[in-house]
Amino acid sequence: MPLLLILLMVPLLAAASPAPVTVLTIDGPITPASAAYFSQGLKRSVVSGSSLVVLKLDTPGGLDTAMRDIIKEVLASPIPVATFVYPSGARAASAGTYILYASHISAMAPGTNLGAATPVQIGIGGTETEPEAPPKERQTEAPPDKEKPSPTGQRSALTKKQINDASAYIRSLAQLRGRNVDWAEKAVREAVSLTAEEAQKLQVVDYVVQDVRSLLDRVHGTQVSVNGKLVTLETAGAELVAFDPDWRTRLLAVIASPSLALMLMMLGIYGLLFEFSHPGLVLPGVIGGISLLLALFAFQMLPVNFAGLGLIALGIAFLVAEVFIPSSGVLGVGGILAFVIGAIILVDTDIPGYGIPVPLILTLAVISGLFVFMIVRIGVQARFRPVVSGQETLIGASGEVLEEFTGNGWATVHGEIWQVRSAIPLVQGQRVRVSGVDGATLVVEPQSNELKGAAS
Repeated sequence: MPLLLILLMVPLLAAASPAPVTVLTIDGPITPASAAYFSQGLKRSVVSGSSLVVLKLDTPGGLDTAMRDIIKEVLASPIPVATFVYPSGARAASAGTYILYASHISAMAPGTNLGAATPVQIGIGGTETEPEAPPKERQTEAPPDKEKPSPTGQRSALTKKQINDASAYIRSLAQLRGRNVDWAEKAVREAVSLTAEEAQKLQVVDYVVQDVRSLLDRVHGTQVSVNGKLVTLETAGAELVAFDPDWRTRLLAVIASPSLALMLMMLGIYGLLFEFSHPGLVLPGVIGGISLLLALFAFQMLPVNFAGLGLIALGIAFLVAEVFIPSSGVLGVGGILAFVIGAIILVDTDIPGYGIPVPLILTLAVISGLFVFMIVRIGVQARFRPVVSGQETLIGASGEVLEEFTGNGWATVHGEIWQVRSAIPLVQGQRVRVSGVDGATLVVEPQSNELKGAAS
């Protein structure tokens, strides 16, 4: 009887247990690697039957393309996504604010903040501009002087388009999720920020909770719209399943670092250069080829300023040319300057995590300069060394006549038999000195009037 009761209770207990909740974590800039990780985690959640995906977020911002990829995944997700700015001290700045607005559920831990969602201009000619003034302030301002355009008038058309596009984008997300539309636009146009408590009061976020377990308890029984269908969340006591990035995602995140991409490019170019100058070593060519391809892959994912990339390539070309075309250091110095300037402007953005440290740039420039200096020095020293091979080494060498002759004959010089020519008759065993080279014939003259080993 007890066994029968237990067997009857098993299906009831299984039906009562809630589906698991998948927990994803993005800690750092929003990058293509972050987008790939989120996509993988979301697919894993669907396959495993999770009832909710909780994204723990702490980001200073990131790339627009990666952010939009994440938001597209959220909007198309068949299960709800809750973005949680966590832990205390974390932030959802810039791109993080957009992701927070796009999520089905938004939450923050105490001591966190969000906002500052003004897009940063990146690329050639990109400059960060002041946020636009709010509409009321613009209406009360006096008309600008025609001869002195206002700061708003000085803003490039491209920047205006980016701000307007970003403003419309975040407004659409706010309207979709029923959140504060006015503040969303201010976050873009005025770069304003909010604390967690202020965000909840202004209906920017739904909850302020201490941890993930508290969030699950708060949202239990809540209805959310997922692809037009109302879904009731059953999350109280649900199992938390953490999904960590796999090795491919971690490798992608490492390669996408601008600093590492620059070092890989330098290693690739110098490896191939060394292989071309010393054919047959193989290893430098293999390492150089792999490094260069990885660098190009990283640059393809980064907001690269192609003017900076061109200056780096030009600088390396000047350094290589200094080795083959001595210019008293002019090409070498010019190459180092071009490399430094190109590396500084290579990633032209103020997004945290995407700048190349100046000490790294200077270190690579110094290493490149020392490399070229050593090669040039070796070449200069070799130029002033005495000749140790070739016909020039025969001039002044002494030899011995093999047989008596007048005009042309044979003699040994440096242990080799040479055809020789002399204006003076020579006898066998006579010592001679090479005074010139005429093709394959040596011009000789007597070194002494004595015969070696001959009787008087």
